[in-house]
Amino acid sequence: MRDEKHPAVYIMSERKHGIPYIGVTSDLWNRVADHKNGALGGFTAEHKLHRLVWYEHHHAMSDAIRREKQLKKWKRRWKLELVDAFNPAWRDLHDEIYMLATLVDYRDPGG
Repeated sequence: MRDEKHPAVYIMSERKHGIPYIGVTSDLWNRVADHKNGALGGFTAEHKLHRLVWYEHHHAMSDAIRREKQLKKWKRRWKLELVDAFNPAWRDLHDEIYMLATLVDYRDPGG
């Protein structure tokens, strides 16, 4: 499954209730690996956000991008509550990624 492309939205953090970084990708496992080893640089590397704490998969990249933009507009508290509901211990989920368990059953009726 790691070589296949599956649109996903995800949240990285450095600790429980820490900084929530929201991203979107078509290859979640490899993107998170890049965050962990600092290959992407930028905000996640600067703040050492190496823990995947939340994610969801989508049928289409356009849906994943729409969801990413929605989450980025949310208040910080709402983002933390989203992670708390999905992953109360804020464990690193990188080695437990399971696309089918988090596939959002939503498709944009307009396309």
